[in-house]
Amino acid sequence: MTPPRWSDLAELVRAPAALSVPGDVVAGAAAAGGLGPRTAGLAGASVCLYWAGMAANDWADRELDAVERPQRPIPSGRVTPGAALAVAAGLTTAGLALTAVTGGRRALAVGVPLTAAIWAYDLWAKNTPAGPAVMAACRGLDVLLGSAGTGRTRAALPAALAVAAHTYTVTELSRSEVSGADPRLPAATLAGTAAVALASVAPAAARAGSVRAATPTGRATPVRATTTTGGGTSARWWRAGVTAGLAGWYAARYGAAQAAVARDPRPEQVRAAVGAGIVGLPALQGALTARAVATGTGLATAVGLAVSAAAPLGRRLARKVSPT
Repeated sequence: MTPPRWSDLAELVRAPAALSVPGDVVAGAAAAGGLGPRTAGLAGASVCLYWAGMAANDWADRELDAVERPQRPIPSGRVTPGAALAVAAGLTTAGLALTAVTGGRRALAVGVPLTAAIWAYDLWAKNTPAGPAVMAACRGLDVLLGSAGTGRTRAALPAALAVAAHTYTVTELSRSEVSGADPRLPAATLAGTAAVALASVAPAAARAGSVRAATPTGRATPVRATTTTGGGTSARWWRAGVTAGLAGWYAARYGAAQAAVARDPRPEQVRAAVGAGIVGLPALQGALTARAVATGTGLATAVGLAVSAAAPLGRRLARKVSPT
């Protein structure tokens, strides 16, 4: 049997959509003051788990897709169900192995529940009322994965909740990609998007007094917010401006797509809004990273801008491989 082409596998795992994934880990690490070499490894693990979930999703949906989306890799015959399941299992193993090697037991304590949530969504929750909440939990845990090992996981909870809330809105919309949406749905998700954008601008709870930034050894060390962490007044204003700009960019792009669905709830408009939510997530992640007080002002702002750069790149690649 001829093995599937790389382009078909890329479509199976929605390769371009993975640009929205590393920012979860980066935002969590920044919130916990743990940005460093370990962050890159955990981001790689997160991408593997994301791709695994996409392959498992198409394997689980192969019979439904044969009717609703026959152009997808499995129903079109370009990837066999067995190959798709093998890809999902292999990427899951790779993701957990990279999590263990990079972050140790603390990272696995988050990575294992994350993996369980991904497979639970694909095999059970997706078509139940619990689906959006389970998917939101996946992305929230992905943010917490970035903080694993720092001893400050709670510091990453606000960022995790923001990303989870965004994911909930995207997942709710995605359930109407084939049938079209009730206009009340995009109105509700648009309100949620506005709330997420506002929350991402709010200062982190750690702003008061001092914070505890993680050292390269993973131990938390007190750092005064007025020096290493907070920077000078001009630096803090620059941080605030970048955070607000990225949050506004996120809200404008994703919000406009949802408003279009409210005006015209046909399936193609819904799919466009879901795509906008996926490829626009890096702007939100960038805002959450830039505002992280536990990370030095200059570093947090620079990394936040770098994370947000995945948004326009993702939109460009989405024209070639659908992110949904």
